[in-house]
Amino acid sequence: MSSGAAAMFIETQEYGRFREFCDACRTYQYIGLCYGFPGVGKTLSARYYTDPKKLLPPFYWPSEANFEKGLESHVVLYTPPVANSPGRVASDLSRWRHCVSMTLANHFRSEEKWKLRELEESMEVNWFAAYRNGGVDADTDEAAEYSRARDAYYAEWKRHHSRYQEIQSVPVLVVIDEVDRLKMASLEQVREIFDEGGMGLVLIGMPGLEKRLARYAQFYSRVGFVHEFRSLAEKEVRGLLNQGWRPPGVALPSDWVSDEEAVAAILRITDGNFRLLERLLRQIARVLKINNLSKVTRAVVEVARESLVIGTE
Repeated sequence: MSSGAAAMFIETQEYGRFREFCDACRTYQYIGLCYGFPGVGKTLSARYYTDPKKLLPPFYWPSEANFEKGLESHVVLYTPPVANSPGRVASDLSRWRHCVSMTLANHFRSEEKWKLRELEESMEVNWFAAYRNGGVDADTDEAAEYSRARDAYYAEWKRHHSRYQEIQSVPVLVVIDEVDRLKMASLEQVREIFDEGGMGLVLIGMPGLEKRLARYAQFYSRVGFVHEFRSLAEKEVRGLLNQGWRPPGVALPSDWVSDEEAVAAILRITDGNFRLLERLLRQIARVLKINNLSKVTRAVVEVARESLVIGTE
């Protein structure tokens, strides 16, 4: 994982579980609840999952190879403001849903338009040639060529129209982060939007979210999946460190993970909390720089830990 660009993100096993959960919510158009303690990577995972740049290049070209990837980009990440109202939530979600559903369709229409235009011009040229030589129904080479050009144009038009309709009909997945900010009136507004159809919905919040919503039978009856976002396992944290992951802008010795005591101290202090791991590595780099040290030891990790505020769950 990374708090930087999507390209720096490492797909952990926990992210894999989150991705499958979101995919299921979109496929079956269910409401899914995702909850977990602060710092375990919920928001980072949601940002990565909904980031279209990891699926589409900056100037999307709708080729056969990436057409399916284009359909996968029908996702929206929405973080409601602290001061929210049902009207504000409805307006924001309507705007974002419209943008995501139309962006790929407009790209497809504008960038494939030249193909149709080229075939249309060929059909027109062959029509005039056939017309000058006895008409389009005559038994001539020009009429046969026109017939082939016409068939090619309409075949391409049907393919274009079919794909455009496919793009527009793909369900949008709306991922709402920090859902604990929403009061029940705003949540009811979200439910009303969901009931209009054509979308899956993922709500991300703190532990207890599922218990809070269970008190509202109309809303909770629509929930199809519940996912607990857990802390990283020790094996995964070791994997991140061994792959050379570090927070953006943090410089650490290339061989620092070779000190097992230092790594063990990091695992014990962070306990799988990704946000705490990121902050601890930043502090370790600061301690090394201030003291002009070149090796990460257990003592360095302990000194870095003293600068952190570590809350309790």
